[in-house]
Amino acid sequence: MATDIKAPTFPESVAEGTVATWHKKVGDSVERDELIVEIETDKVVLEVVAPEAGTLSEIKIEEGDTCESEQVLGVLGAASEGGKSEEKPAADEKSEGEEKSGSDKPAAKPAASGKSFEVKAPSFPESVQEGTVASWTKKVGEAVKRDEVLAEIETDKVVLEVVAPADGALSEIKVEEGEVVESEALLAVFSEGAGGEGDGGASAESAGDRDEAPAGDGEEDAKVDGKILAPAARKLAAENDLDVSKIEGTGKGGRILKEDVQKAVKDGSAKKSAKPAATSAPKAAAAPAVEGERPEQRVPMSRLRQTIAKRLVQAQQTAAMLTTYNEVDMSAVMALRSEYKDTFLKAHDVKLGFMGFFVKAATEALKRFPDVNASIDGTDIVYHGYQDIGVAVSTPRGLVVPVLRDTDSMKLADVEKAIGDFGKRGREGKLGIDDMQGGTFTITNGGIFGSLMSTPILNPPQTAILGMHKIQERPMAVNGKVEIRPMMYLAVSYDHRMIDGKDAVQFLVAIKSLLEDPARLLLDI
Repeated sequence: MATDIKAPTFPESVAEGTVATWHKKVGDSVERDELIVEIETDKVVLEVVAPEAGTLSEIKIEEGDTCESEQVLGVLGAASEGGKSEEKPAADEKSEGEEKSGSDKPAAKPAASGKSFEVKAPSFPESVQEGTVASWTKKVGEAVKRDEVLAEIETDKVVLEVVAPADGALSEIKVEEGEVVESEALLAVFSEGAGGEGDGGASAESAGDRDEAPAGDGEEDAKVDGKILAPAARKLAAENDLDVSKIEGTGKGGRILKEDVQKAVKDGSAKKSAKPAATSAPKAAAAPAVEGERPEQRVPMSRLRQTIAKRLVQAQQTAAMLTTYNEVDMSAVMALRSEYKDTFLKAHDVKLGFMGFFVKAATEALKRFPDVNASIDGTDIVYHGYQDIGVAVSTPRGLVVPVLRDTDSMKLADVEKAIGDFGKRGREGKLGIDDMQGGTFTITNGGIFGSLMSTPILNPPQTAILGMHKIQERPMAVNGKVEIRPMMYLAVSYDHRMIDGKDAVQFLVAIKSLLEDPARLLLDI
């Protein structure tokens, strides 16, 4: 009996996805819950597993093609229908016999059908207009295995990997590194079973080829200080003067990816004092400095940074954004933390931080000022009868905003645990699309980086965002006397089309009052 293999149900904000990789071929046997195909959206890669054991009898949506929510991707037949999969092991057994009898031809050779594939860019979401080919990890004619990375495309949100559709080799590259591509644009032509290493070279791992690759051509993986680096990773490591021998690679075979270098840049674990070798320098790097000169370096702005710059400007141009400021005395909250931190940790197995207090205070203030918790949809105002608060979390790929759901029903321990989990999964790249979907209000904390005061930018379609900042001791007038108090500046940016200035100010004052007297949170006053 045939069973449809369907795409997952996408959230409302995701119109479609792209079939990134089929992990099984037609005729392959699969077990129940075994990974069959991966679908890539603008925020996350979704895994589709086998609903039952059987044989993949048909693929309806090929790699690189777009699919909609719950669309049929392929058909899974019963195990007895796997005629094609029965033939494949037989061929393998034959080739093993040939190898034992001294045959020069391995089993993989007869699979070379000469079939050509078009290698296309992934389908970009509606909000992404274009991407840039960051690097080609394989050269024309170089043997590759199925699912090996061929190219990396950089968009404003993520670096997308384009993988090989089969065992074979690139026969033609149509879009060079640094060039801009649109959604589903043709990148290259791929030939199945081709490649100079076709006679077992592919199975000998193309990593061997990379070991011998020159380090400075900028076109392929290179071995530097005993580590294999992708071109984009090599460039970033050189720009930041990093010792690549100290960087942990998470790619195939320990290959160092761009994300690994970004992590090393952030934590400073691989910094070195010596200048990088000339062979590792980026293409756009200036000539080595001579003593007495004033060197300059000109590098092109990345597609990611260009798009971020454009969207930040758009956010300010499309909303009537204003910011109101206040300051809060953190003495009471700090005293609570100091008194109960050990007991809290023992009872809930999580540290008592500041963010829990701010989330609970913001939740109570949002209940009192529903306009601040609303969003704009065209010419409609959507009032939300719940509080879903997004909390900005820093990750190696950049800032992401996972959402705490129904914060009114969460306790302080629940908030702290959820934020800790978001941070851990964000660093590991395991945040899902559901984690970042929606949200009625956002909190961002620039204080952890030392910011004393800033103007946060709205996260549309939300109409307000709260900015936390550094706690700093300052002399304050208290009951006619000067006292040193731990103070924090607060900022609320809001869309004046939706929120009046009076409501925005009173909303921020409500948060200030709840934090300066936390008992109000318990008494609901």
